[in-house]
Amino acid sequence: MNSHSSNREIITKLMFRLLPSQITLAAVPAVNGIVSGFFATNYVGVDAMTAVGLYTPVGLFVSSVSVMLAGGSSIMCGKYLGKSQQDKLQNIFSINLLISTIIAAVLILLYVVMGVFDLTEFFTDEANVRPLFNTYLLGQAIGILPLVLGTQLPAFLSIENKGKRTMHASLVYIAVNLIMNLLFIKVLHMETFGLALAPSIGMWVFFLLEAQLFVSGKTLLRIRFENLQWGESIAVVKTGFPGAATNLYQTARGLIVNKLIEIFVGGVGISAFATANNLLAIFWAVPAGMLAVSRLLISVSVGEEDRQTLTDIMRVMFLRFVPLMCGISGLIIICAVPLTRIFYHDPSAPVYAMTVAGFSVLPLCMPLAVVCMHFTCYAQVSGKQILVHAMSLLDGVINVTVFTALLIRYLGINSVYTSNIINGLLVMLVPVIYAAMNLKRLPRNMSELMSVPADFGVPEENRMDMTIRSIEEVVSISVQVQEFCASHGIDPKRSMLAALALEEMAGNIVDHGFTKDNKEHSIDVRVSLKDDDVILRTKDNCVPFDPAQRLKMASDQDDPARNFGIKMVFKISKDVQYRNILGLNVLTIRI
Repeated sequence: MNSHSSNREIITKLMFRLLPSQITLAAVPAVNGIVSGFFATNYVGVDAMTAVGLYTPVGLFVSSVSVMLAGGSSIMCGKYLGKSQQDKLQNIFSINLLISTIIAAVLILLYVVMGVFDLTEFFTDEANVRPLFNTYLLGQAIGILPLVLGTQLPAFLSIENKGKRTMHASLVYIAVNLIMNLLFIKVLHMETFGLALAPSIGMWVFFLLEAQLFVSGKTLLRIRFENLQWGESIAVVKTGFPGAATNLYQTARGLIVNKLIEIFVGGVGISAFATANNLLAIFWAVPAGMLAVSRLLISVSVGEEDRQTLTDIMRVMFLRFVPLMCGISGLIIICAVPLTRIFYHDPSAPVYAMTVAGFSVLPLCMPLAVVCMHFTCYAQVSGKQILVHAMSLLDGVINVTVFTALLIRYLGINSVYTSNIINGLLVMLVPVIYAAMNLKRLPRNMSELMSVPADFGVPEENRMDMTIRSIEEVVSISVQVQEFCASHGIDPKRSMLAALALEEMAGNIVDHGFTKDNKEHSIDVRVSLKDDDVILRTKDNCVPFDPAQRLKMASDQDDPARNFGIKMVFKISKDVQYRNILGLNVLTIRI
């Protein structure tokens, strides 16, 4: 297997290892929607489901704020991880949580004022629905603070390699939400207020389980209030806003589409659309989880200027994520009728047929969305603002609203479903058009399709990639390193030292890392020539091993021969940096 394939294999394993926890996190609000929809349609009434549907754009707005802060912080943290800037990483963590708390307080006040003083006429004119919507807002207000803060913590837990905590908290949330709905709706008959109060309580439990790890002192990241660099808050918002823009646009889209449905189809159309969306949200957690995994990896790759890993992430998306999403979408379509029967039981009712149509068409958007979301994320991380806003504006509001407005007189509620498919196809073409405009021709490979700048990272002729899978390969590759350096004009002494350093550190990884478990391991090795330096980088998926910590332990012991090889590497190198990034050991040696 060549080095490029090995690097892709490592990235693939890492992405799929992180995926379950991120999907589970993304599924939390989806479970809320499904449970609320079930209890609304079965125990409260169709009007209650209409109120839930009317809240969807409001929820998207709150989500957009959370995504902006979480996305901006995640991207900046990824870059700082790539550059080994721990202090800035700590600063982003503290600023993120402080800003999140302030924004949540403002949103709570807004919800309470709107609900108490009946300032919701903009959302609906139906007299029987608006009081239900007002009480639903009040119940949701109780859960805003843990929702906004709880959305921020998973990215930081991933940095701490504690992603399982998010999964556990999410599972507890699902159980608490279900129990509270049973209590509030079926037992206490609290109707729409209970529908909103149940997930709010569940969200408090979810947040506290996540936060407990950070207040326990068991993490490197801790909240600090002294010497905060508040200028970074602007950078967080500026970095995160393009990614959140899609949600903001979708807020506007939701309001417009709801109004069109109300005018041309009626409240029953809103109920059907909301029902399909609420259940499909559990499946939308899969592409959302895929994006969350890729976002941090893309950010780290940009910070490291690692072109190979950057393009490998997108290849994994096309080769693994998209086919997986196609299979899930097909399964949903096959099960359209059984899924509808969860909520509605009379096939002759208009809402029944409209809901079946939603489950039969909307899943086709999901594989298209995986591609669009990844390219939007990469454009956001790499600072391609025009591309980000073009994709976000088209995807978020223009395509769906325009095509719905054109078709709704003829297709009814099906116009909304069809418009979402058209939207996905059109948005997916935007990166291709953008790349073709820059190249003056169609892109021929992944790097060109992504419009990666020519000066990004080290030119291929000044870089060598290799893979080590056994101790026998360590010596042979160290010889290749020496020959590579010499052939590029590096003096004989530094060429030899580079080979020696790689042989020592790679040998340590094979001897100690490969034998710690029964898993297959490999070392991805890169040698780069940049700024008159020889840069050696190893990346492996073994147990964490920090050579600086080992060196410190050795200095505290009496035997000067212990860890002699590591001492030698630190002595002959300009700089040695170790990072454990999302469970991967990354060692960089500059000679």
